[in-house]
Amino acid sequence: MKPDKIKAALNETICSLGNFSWFFASNPQKDFTRKRKMPFEKVITSILAFRNGSLTNELLDVFQFDSRVVSTSAFVQQRSKILPAAFEYLFSAFTKKVEQNKTYKGYRLLAVDGSDIQIPADANDMGSFYPGANGQKSYNLLHLNAMYDLLGHLYVDAILHKSRRSDECGALTAMVDRFDSAENAILLADRGYESYNNLAHIQKKGWKFLIRIKNGATGITSGLVLPKEDAFDVPFQLLLTRKQSNSVKELQKGKNSCKFFPSKARFDYLPKKQKNRDAVVFFKLSFRLVRFPISDTMQETIITNLDADEFPAAEIKRLYAMRWGIETSFRELKYTLGLLHLHSKKVEFIHQEIFAKLTMYNFYESITQSVVIQQANKKHDYKVNFSAAVHICLQFFLGRIAPPNVEAFLARYISPIRRGRKYSRRLTPKAAVSFLYRVA
Repeated sequence: MKPDKIKAALNETICSLGNFSWFFASNPQKDFTRKRKMPFEKVITSILAFRNGSLTNELLDVFQFDSRVVSTSAFVQQRSKILPAAFEYLFSAFTKKVEQNKTYKGYRLLAVDGSDIQIPADANDMGSFYPGANGQKSYNLLHLNAMYDLLGHLYVDAILHKSRRSDECGALTAMVDRFDSAENAILLADRGYESYNNLAHIQKKGWKFLIRIKNGATGITSGLVLPKEDAFDVPFQLLLTRKQSNSVKELQKGKNSCKFFPSKARFDYLPKKQKNRDAVVFFKLSFRLVRFPISDTMQETIITNLDADEFPAAEIKRLYAMRWGIETSFRELKYTLGLLHLHSKKVEFIHQEIFAKLTMYNFYESITQSVVIQQANKKHDYKVNFSAAVHICLQFFLGRIAPPNVEAFLARYISPIRRGRKYSRRLTPKAAVSFLYRVA
């Protein structure tokens, strides 16, 4: 899809929101009923264009230093009239227009992961507040759960929770269940999503799963009998039930055949309780456990229901490595698009900005993916530099660059693709940046 069509798709989605602005307004009877400098569509566009500057500088840039620029107070009053659901709808509707459904061996690769977003401290918001410990200042966190298309480089779904009320497994099952495409897909996830209930939802959807699980006394492997080798590939046909009848207890003697689920354990495809006179209800779960070494002393274990002939252990290892694409996307979302530099202390406004950033990430990536880079006979392949692309595509979105020039600019700013690089993760404490001390 060409850049002009991608921009048209985003503008059309914004206009469709404007046609039903009353549906996304805090007070439908009153909000956006009068003609003002900042109508509904202009407020939406302004928030989409936010970078990492102060609110005053952001508005000056959006209005191109026109004398009719609104005050920050007027803008805040207008954005307070828009529900966060407007930006969730914009994100979802626009993504459906631009996604290309690229596949790997006939499967769409979808990764699910979560990321914390630090927001200004508010001791009254107990759903996100964390008191400081060991001399650390108090802080608040939101938790973003996202589903990411690894081949299309687009976010296809997202759910936002307050950190203390976050439920990553519940978010995964919700995103899987409401995904409206009937095509084949492989869902990739890390150890935080190790759950029989998650596997059951994915299997019911007709998808495949590939999830890294724990090697230890807890988790799925702890309840199964596994080979003691450092590398293996073992298939399982496991029956899950909530009833403890004599026949079930007999089946449970073979740990790899049957597993009992107590009523308190989450599993959506079995009745919560079963009386003695009720027939035993089973849920059959089919999967493989694949373990392979990643160093002289460490191994990884993957649970998957992919076919062993089409996807042997080496292919499973390669597929899991591709999951890192969602980690890279979170880094770009926070640092390149400026999600770390929010323009409000109110959670509702922050909610708006998070889904605005997800929408613009998809806008930038869609345009970047449309540019064909002439690969010279060099050591590395090349791709568009995403940091430069964000700045160029934003100017294009605001109407300051013509469509033919966008592709020319993007093709000029490229960077090499260095595969196989490996660095240890460095975590350092960071303080929030005050609204008055932002990069201009």
